[in-house]
Order: sequence, then C-alpha cells, then structure tokens
Amino acid sequence: MSEQPLRICILGGGFGGLYTALRLSQFPWQNGQYPEIILIDQRDRFLFTPLLYELITDEMQSWEIAPPFEELLINTRIRFHQGCVTAINVETNHLEIDHRHSLQYDYLVLAIGGKTPLDQVVGAKDYAIPFRSLDDAYRIKERLRLLETSQVEKIRVAVVGGGSSGVELACKLADRLGETGRIRLVERGEEVLSHSPEFNRKVAQEALEKRRVWIDLETEVTEVRSDSLSLCYKGQVDTIPVDLILWTVGTQVSELVKNTDLKHNSQGLLKVNPELQAINHTNIYAIGDLADCEDITGQKIPATAQAAFQQSDYCAWNIWASITHRPLLPFRYQPLGEMMALGSDNAALNGLGIQLDGGLAYIARRLIYLYRLPTLKHQLNVGLSWITSPILDWIMDD
Repeated sequence: MSEQPLRICILGGGFGGLYTALRLSQFPWQNGQYPEIILIDQRDRFLFTPLLYELITDEMQSWEIAPPFEELLINTRIRFHQGCVTAINVETNHLEIDHRHSLQYDYLVLAIGGKTPLDQVVGAKDYAIPFRSLDDAYRIKERLRLLETSQVEKIRVAVVGGGSSGVELACKLADRLGETGRIRLVERGEEVLSHSPEFNRKVAQEALEKRRVWIDLETEVTEVRSDSLSLCYKGQVDTIPVDLILWTVGTQVSELVKNTDLKHNSQGLLKVNPELQAINHTNIYAIGDLADCEDITGQKIPATAQAAFQQSDYCAWNIWASITHRPLLPFRYQPLGEMMALGSDNAALNGLGIQLDGGLAYIARRLIYLYRLPTLKHQLNVGLSWITSPILDWIMDD
C-alpha cells in the first residue's frame, strides 16, 4: 500500500499564496516525495493589484490583470479549490471549508491578505467604495458610467487616503473625467505619500497639481452620506456635496486570522520568526498583509505586493527544505524601490539608483510588471495584447 503524499494547503491566491504555490511546483522532488499542493481562494481569479488602476481608464482589460487560477495552473501539479475557509484548527491540522468540508494538512501557508476597514467612520460602510478587488473596480466603473451618462455638469469624487493607492487613483480618475471631474484627495497627515521617496512625492505633487486635484491635508472624515462628506479640519467640520466616495485607508486582518489559535500582535497580525513560520508552529507559514514580520536584519517588512512576492520565494524554499531535510533560510528583504502610476501615460519610478518620471517611467513600469506576471504563457499573451492593441485601434479609426 503506497504512502499518502504530504499535503501543503495554501490559503489565499494573491501574490504571496499563488507565487508560493508556483515556486513549490518548480522544485526538484524525488520519486514518491512530490507533495499534494492545494491552493484555496474564495475567488476564481488571481488579481495583479498594482495594475488595477488601469481598469479605471480602460488602459488594460480584466483578463490581463485578473487571469483565472485554472488557466494559470493548467500545466502544473497544483490543485485549485474555490471556497472560503471558515475555521482553522492548528492543533489537529485541519481546515473547515464553507462550514461543511474538512481538509487535513501537513503544511499550511496563510496568505489571505487584508481588507479595507470601513466600520470606523459613520456611513463609510454603506456609501464608500474601497479599492482592493476586481469587484471594487467594477463598482467604481459602473458608478462613473452612470454619472457620465447623466449629463451632470460636474462629477465630484472624493478619494480618502493620501497614500500611494489614493494618489494613483486620484490621477487616473482625473485623466478619465477630464474637465468634467472635480477630484478631492483627503489625507489626515501633513503631506501625501508620507512614506514614499522624496522624488516620488515631488513628481506626484506635480501630477496632482497639473490635474487640478484638490488636496485636503490634516483633515479627517467624520461622516459619510450618500451624497455628502463631512470633513474636520482643525476642529471645524464642513459638509461638502459628493457624487462618489472612494476609500483607500488602512488594512484590517480578517476574522478568520484573528480567531486562529496562534500568536498575534496588538493589531491582530500573526507573529512569525525570520523563517516566516508562526511562533510555536513550524509547519505553519504566514506571509503578506497578515504577518507581523521582521527579516533577519531586524527590518520591519511593509505590507506591499513587493514584500509578499519576495516572501513567497523564501516560504516555498523553507517548506521544500523542511520536507527534504535541508537548512531553512531566514528572510532577507530587499527594498527595490517604488513605482507609481500618475495618470494615463505618466508614472514615477524610484529604485536601485534610478529615478524616472513621465512617459519613460510609464513604459518601464509596464515592462517590469509584465515580467512579474505569474506565468510565461500569461506574460506572452499580455505582451502580445499590448503590442497589437494600438495597431488594431489605428486600423479601426482609419
């Protein structure tokens, strides 16, 4: 009777989860040693989140940034299961899926990511739209379409949060709406992009000014209604009319992770060692937004796609090393810089000693992200689409 293969369950098909699964499938496994790799996500598609902004301006299509998991995994030994994990028992090594099915694991990778908190301001949950998922982008596009076809004189949009997500979104919206748009960026701090390099802050500020985006600094949102926004600046509250409110502030850990019997920090993030293992549970790995992680140098790891991408390599190696009796590698984060889309055909790039802005940065950003897409086949399909689309548009317009 043959021995059952080890089972590796990976929860979450974002950058951390999908890339860990793909890397695991590429390692050399001896005969009879190849594990069962199961990727679990409640959605049927992977989302390349740094390019989500391009959907707002129709610069890219959904299939380019959100390919189905089944398509990406077609020539691998990875099994995809679409479902929602409703409980994790770390003592018995079992998962509960959709409150019905039980699944045993030998190794577990937690890469679920976070969600945008909308319950901290009155009305935000009912009337504000976050910008984190494909569904969010679809909702925003539909609202914009209705506003654009309503023939209103001005379309008033408020973007809450002056981090990179809010700034990129504001620039894309300004380019889409043109003279019709009235974009307002609300930031509670003293400046936008407070954690970004000085070069990117400067270029972004110029891009916002060029697009006439109104910036409210040191301003907090106190209430959200269907057609208005209440803002508090230095103790004074003003209520302004808005047609669309977009929320890009913060990341919140899912209830599933909070309820897991593992060590958490005060924010509910899972504490991990430099090898990315959960404390006291060496067969459980946590990466991405849900992990409170410091690398081997003591550097605090940011909750970014870049960090999750790097963690996936180490996570896959350490699981493979555990199974094949090799030494584990402590995570060492390499900050590669920051890229930002600042409207159509405009971007800022700062990293590895290179500073670019404008159209050249826009092209460089596209090419770098093309290389980061999950499989060679998808890279080729998207690259071909980028090359042929301008030609087809020129033929149709001729």
